[in-house]
Amino acid sequence: MIKNASSLRGPQRDLFRTWTSTFLLWGLPWFAFAVGFSEPPFLKTILWTTSLGFMGVMCLLNTFRCGRIHCLFTGPFFILSALVTLGYGLGLLPFGPSGWKWIGNVTIIGAIALCCIPELILGRYRRNRTDGGQGSPGKNQ
Repeated sequence: MIKNASSLRGPQRDLFRTWTSTFLLWGLPWFAFAVGFSEPPFLKTILWTTSLGFMGVMCLLNTFRCGRIHCLFTGPFFILSALVTLGYGLGLLPFGPSGWKWIGNVTIIGAIALCCIPELILGRYRRNRTDGGQGSPGKNQ
């Protein structure tokens, strides 16, 4: 039986597999996020919303491509963080004068935790569903 491309998962399809793609897809957005800490609110809103939204979309794409476990968690987290950033930057969310610090700190701590903890517990990649979905979940590295 021939598998379709979407059912093939693993390190060979991981966007993290090369230094270049890791740098372009995550390094540059994290750099833009870091630069935003020293910028005025208008520019911070643009930098953070764009970089977090981009990373969220790339993480979701990566989890569908290769089944990377942490991307399953960080993708929605980054997109939610981008929406919170946009909402606060537009004055729609009342986080007070320390809102930027809270958003920045929660984003950094959440990203670190969601990159490490899920893969420690569940393994690095989701398994292929070649058994009709009857397989048991478990560590898959």
